[in-house]
Amino acid sequence: MAIKLGSKIVSYSVAQENEEVPEAEVKAPAVTENEDGNVVHMHEKVERPEMLLGSTYKIKTPLSEHSLYLTINDMVLNPGTKHELRRPFEIFINSKNMDHFQWIVALTRIISAVFRKGGDVTFLVDELRSVFDPRGGYFKKGGKYMPSLVAELGDAIESHMKLIGLIKDDEMDENQLKLVAEKRAQFEAEQTLAGCDDASDFPAGAQLCNKCSTKALIKMDGCMTCLNCGDSKCG
Repeated sequence: MAIKLGSKIVSYSVAQENEEVPEAEVKAPAVTENEDGNVVHMHEKVERPEMLLGSTYKIKTPLSEHSLYLTINDMVLNPGTKHELRRPFEIFINSKNMDHFQWIVALTRIISAVFRKGGDVTFLVDELRSVFDPRGGYFKKGGKYMPSLVAELGDAIESHMKLIGLIKDDEMDENQLKLVAEKRAQFEAEQTLAGCDDASDFPAGAQLCNKCSTKALIKMDGCMTCLNCGDSKCG
């Protein structure tokens, strides 16, 4: 076995074949173990523990009188170490509405299988959000447009992935925050002067923002500006 010396050789002696060396003179090799070699990553052979951490999201859509409840259970990998990670392991969707029972069961099994495969599973969000209902979409609370119920499930999964740090939230910079605050204050002042009681919602005539899919795009000072994400055609 090769031993790496951590200092210069200042003296030496030849040991006899049966000569015992005192334990004090035996130094451990200056080799550090690679910690990354013991890091556990999510893969399909990771066994499910008895308990998982979970979060449940309520989804209420105009497509049904009954709400959907989406539960995502996470597995904590490498607990107590600097490599500790929280990764989604399985998903369940429950509702009193049985009209969508078959495809909901199929969807939950497929998504759970993808979660257990490991790797980059964030692509699921884009895949689900790109599903369009041929009958048309709807606006959820807050003015955000959902092209389908499947897309809203993807939106909920994205919120959960941001919660556990799997997706980094695109935060607006200081200038964008300042612009949104100024436009918002200007809009609320105009609503107050016009005698509107509810100045907290986006304008009724607002257009759909292509960046955040929220019906909050208005024209102010000759420039199309989104009151939700700050996107502006004038930069």
